[in-house]
Amino acid sequence: MACTEKHNLTRWKEFILLGITGPPELQAPLFGLFLTVYFVLVVGNLSLIILTKIDSGLQTPMYFFLRHLALTDLGYSTAVGPNMLVNFAVDRPTISYNWCATQLTFFSMFITSEIFILSAMAYDRYVAICNPLLYTVIMSHRLCQLLVAIPYLYSILLSLLTIIKIFLSSFGGYNVIRHFYCDSLPLIALLCSGTHEIKLIILIFSAFNLVSSLLIVLVSYMLILVAVLRMNSTEGRHKAFSTCGSHLTVIVIFYSTLFFMYVQPKSSHSFDTDKIASLFYTLVIPMLNPMIYSLRNKEVKNALYRACRIFKKINKPPIQETHRQLPEGTSPSNFSKPVINKTFSSEKAKTLYIQRNKDNGFIIRSTASEKTMEHHH
Repeated sequence: MACTEKHNLTRWKEFILLGITGPPELQAPLFGLFLTVYFVLVVGNLSLIILTKIDSGLQTPMYFFLRHLALTDLGYSTAVGPNMLVNFAVDRPTISYNWCATQLTFFSMFITSEIFILSAMAYDRYVAICNPLLYTVIMSHRLCQLLVAIPYLYSILLSLLTIIKIFLSSFGGYNVIRHFYCDSLPLIALLCSGTHEIKLIILIFSAFNLVSSLLIVLVSYMLILVAVLRMNSTEGRHKAFSTCGSHLTVIVIFYSTLFFMYVQPKSSHSFDTDKIASLFYTLVIPMLNPMIYSLRNKEVKNALYRACRIFKKINKPPIQETHRQLPEGTSPSNFSKPVINKTFSSEKAKTLYIQRNKDNGFIIRSTASEKTMEHHH
């Protein structure tokens, strides 16, 4: 967008979001659809975070990384999802200037962290399959924490650098963002100055993030493939592939979406295709990840089963014991004796027996034939 002297180069108090679709009749169905997706997303990722934290059988490096993967999924989807749902219910979807900066900061931070956490998970699978005897030594708790802390710190610094460069620049006379959330590319289109430098920074770091993380993944799985092909046991090969299946599925879906969005030809690039790709990796992928790891992983399913059993035991109401006051002259020892059967030869004997025990405070129960009476001898 070209800026002229007629445009007010001031800081806007709010931005107008064009949203996902224009026709009003589609707003309600889309609201219901994305509300359901976001609800499933939140429940699935929270459950995975809690389960991998409390279950003793899931305290391994693999599930440590999986917990942080679920955390990043929940982080960047929550940065976008609630505001998108609110905008479906209003006539004029807007976002404040400060919240726009905050949204882009958290979104960039979590999405960048996820890229490198996926790479750390690929390296973890390489060590587990290629060096199983040294797995616990190499993948120590300290190394796992380091492989997670570095992506978080790097993503925070990178997102702050991008936000500062964008929001300290001069915006033009238009405050309409052609997206359903504050993304860097639609915001850059509103700037009047410094766009070349900002675009170059985003391009360099985006290329570095994608290429470096994907390179780690490809090298790890190439070494895994070589190790698996050298195995003589068919069962061992199947087990090796099954441990990597879930992670490979997530990798393919995630990177395919990112490459579709950022590596498509400039002539075919449009904000409509960006919206579709953004919807997929901001809501659909974070919803699918917990399902992929839960449905394809026996350990997660067993941990979920154990958690459900514990939850049922905690919420099961206690058995209430009823106490009956003993009649006078009766000791508790009279009630501790075993129950025996007594058969009556006449109706008169049975009547006398029942009356005598009722006077003493005993409970008389009869069988279906009402011939055998139970009593405490």
